[in-house]
Amino acid sequence: QVQLVESGGGLVQAGGSLRLACVASGRTSSPYTTGWFRQAPGKEREFVAAITWSGGYTYDEDSVKGRFTISRDGARNTVYLQMNSLKSEDTAVYYCAAGRGTRLLITAGQYDYWGQGTQVTVSS
Repeated sequence: QVQLVESGGGLVQAGGSLRLACVASGRTSSPYTTGWFRQAPGKEREFVAAITWSGGYTYDEDSVKGRFTISRDGARNTVYLQMNSLKSEDTAVYYCAAGRGTRLLITAGQYDYWGQGTQVTVSS
């Protein structure tokens, strides 16, 4: 089992920045991929970014287009999502998720563990 706790959400004005953190605990010695998803009210959960155990990464380019950066601190079992140039459409609950293995995973069904989410609200 892997437990995930997100932090760093909040209220920010459009154009501002936030850095989300996802701390993993439990069986973290085995390789896993960490992903960030978000869900806005009335919409489906959507993929944002993912990073593998070895540091490979990918983004949903349509939605983040160079504004977001995912990174990993293996020593702290923490994955960060740096979000810059935030827009009102980035408003959502952001979830981190962990999937066993070493591949990049981009769909929610591929992940095994989920955090409780952190709210990001961008005011225009």
